[in-house]
Amino acid sequence: MKRRVFINQSLIFCAFMANKSVFGNVSVKGKQNNLFTIKQFEDKGLAHFSYAILADKKIVLVDPSRDPKLYYDFAVENNAKIIAVIETHPHADFVSSHLEIYQKEKSTIYASKLVNAAYPHQNFDDGDSIKLSKDVILNAINTPGHSPDSISIVLQEKGKNVAVFTGDALLFGSVGRPDLREYSGGFATERKKLAGQMYHTVHQKYAALADEVLVYPAHGAGSLCGNAIRDVKESTIGYEKVHNFAFQDRTEQEFVDILLSDQPYIPEYFPYDVELNKKGAEKLAKAIFSIPILTLKNKRFEPTDILIDTRESSLFRKSHFRGAINIIDGGKFETWLGTIVKPNQKLYLIANSEKELQSQFAKAAKIGYEVFIKEGLIYGDYQGEPSDVFDEVKFLSNKNDYVILDVRTVKEASADKIFENAINIPLSDLKNKIDIIPKGKPIVVHCASGYRSGIGASIIKKLANDVIVYDLGDKIKQFVKL
Repeated sequence: MKRRVFINQSLIFCAFMANKSVFGNVSVKGKQNNLFTIKQFEDKGLAHFSYAILADKKIVLVDPSRDPKLYYDFAVENNAKIIAVIETHPHADFVSSHLEIYQKEKSTIYASKLVNAAYPHQNFDDGDSIKLSKDVILNAINTPGHSPDSISIVLQEKGKNVAVFTGDALLFGSVGRPDLREYSGGFATERKKLAGQMYHTVHQKYAALADEVLVYPAHGAGSLCGNAIRDVKESTIGYEKVHNFAFQDRTEQEFVDILLSDQPYIPEYFPYDVELNKKGAEKLAKAIFSIPILTLKNKRFEPTDILIDTRESSLFRKSHFRGAINIIDGGKFETWLGTIVKPNQKLYLIANSEKELQSQFAKAAKIGYEVFIKEGLIYGDYQGEPSDVFDEVKFLSNKNDYVILDVRTVKEASADKIFENAINIPLSDLKNKIDIIPKGKPIVVHCASGYRSGIGASIIKKLANDVIVYDLGDKIKQFVKL
């Protein structure tokens, strides 16, 4: 049966009073035929995919994001009802809206019994199914490895398997990392055991599916829930069997060794989100509306207060509040916020306007951090202090007079060393390794594009205020060419 593909991309801005989605830069892709429609929603900031499966005017959501408005709109557009939400596992990198959707739509939440979820739900494990119509059925299969409670959902049309929604287990060209749950507090499962489970999941569960079955995971390229994920929106089991390392002919021990090597860092917020998703988060709009918005002028802070300045680095360098950390509103704002700031630490967010603050509140809410924001502050005409001014000519004349700090990942720094005498401390480790940076010379911080170096320079200035720190920023692009 021929299926047509349609794409509808849109930018969805904060507009609470107009009851619009609070997430920006969301793209939507779909696949449909006469019996069912699959709608794929992409949140690029977190490299997260969620799905709506529509058949017979009934919708089942898979791994929805924090903002449910997108799914409500889809239901209205199709004159359909959201009857169920499936959580493939308690996610570590984002907060799901499953509980909020249940409260509004009375939709049944499905999850594995191994989750021990605190929200109202129905168990969904091997042998369980949801019948959307007489021809369309969703079947659960347990697929442990990324987590012990991971499930996948196989879409069956007229008795034939058509697609599999794999959560964080099977990814494009990769599989989900097995080293997150040992940090969550809820499970004592060691990562080696999970990696071994992933081996059997791949070779016994996914490999048993037909080659033409479509693969729809919860994450794409750039996600920290896996390594070396291919930058596509859709795949097939057949393609993955040929091109995904996990399907190759190896022993279990060889597979485990490969899977446990070279995984990305784990942000501070991951364990917190796992536990929050097992309980369910409060309603998004209520959480965001409760955050007060004030001006920075005449504010007084304690030395231990955490100030996150989200303005552009050029503005931050001209004027900022002493001790503020500059995490600009880039594509990975929420990930770096949850990396630099630990859960349960109270913080202030700074921006140029109320509109910008609302955007940052929404992004913080994606990872459940809106509850930690004490106030949103508008910078306005506040006269703060400037950053140290970088003299490029002086730097080029004698680089040995400076401590050059590369805050890229170890893998990046090893593959492409820009300055021979640079010290490499990844940004994710910087706040914990501040004491190993030599302090006798001015410090020049760089990354690959200027985004991470701005964060790094402001962290050093906050934690070691008596040193001179230069943010090389986007000037690094000039040095790459040298």
